[in-house]
Amino acid sequence: MAQVGYQKDSLQIKVYTEIDYQNFMPQAIRVKKVFCDYCTKFQKEQIGNEAYRRTFLVRNNRKFRLEKGSFRHAMYIRIAKKDFARLKEENQMQDSILTINEQRN
Repeated sequence: MAQVGYQKDSLQIKVYTEIDYQNFMPQAIRVKKVFCDYCTKFQKEQIGNEAYRRTFLVRNNRKFRLEKGSFRHAMYIRIAKKDFARLKEENQMQDSILTINEQRN
């Protein structure tokens, strides 16, 4: 069966993040692991930064908040193959490709 729409022209990368809570208040956010076998170190860093940003935006969501402890958050970041190919250190000074694509949609 052929791939449908976005599946054939995009990559899906899994990332684990963790939020530490104390009295229902977020204290720290960490990116634990970026699962990408074919990524360069720079690409992993950029995907990790995007995962951190997305985790930061949901840190006060009632579904995730804990009185005390750590919430482990797993997410998939989808990026177009052509945008992923442009994600290089030479393009570092430009705005994040991941952020630009999110604003277009």
